[in-house]
Amino acid sequence: MSRFDLAVLGPQFRRFLKVGFGVTALDYLVMIAAVQWLGLGSVLASGLGFTVGSLANYLFNRYYTFRSSTPHGTAMLRFLLVIGSGLGITLLLMYWFTAHWALPYLLARVLTTGLVMFWHFAGNAFWSFAHPRKPS
Repeated sequence: MSRFDLAVLGPQFRRFLKVGFGVTALDYLVMIAAVQWLGLGSVLASGLGFTVGSLANYLFNRYYTFRSSTPHGTAMLRFLLVIGSGLGITLLLMYWFTAHWALPYLLARVLTTGLVMFWHFAGNAFWSFAHPRKPS
């Protein structure tokens, strides 16, 4: 696949969105439970939800979204770097939106999720799960 093959990227992005909705629901459920039942702060609870969702995210995106044959060791390391940087962006945005803009944590998280989604798709499509190039 060339880096910008829309015939491939369009269906991948649709599958990515389907996976994303399910994983985001799990992420938010964990976050809300951590705030409401465990009494954690919104930033820490957001990080916990993000982490749980990331585990499901790897499996679904590897096998369903990108149908990757990249070796697990390579794909997992790259995925963790993309997701880890996404977690950093998420936590910074959550802090900014809640501490500086005084947004409710759920609204802040929805905005954060929408912004970080594009980072995750690009990083995973073009790097984490990209099909290995064959020597020419």
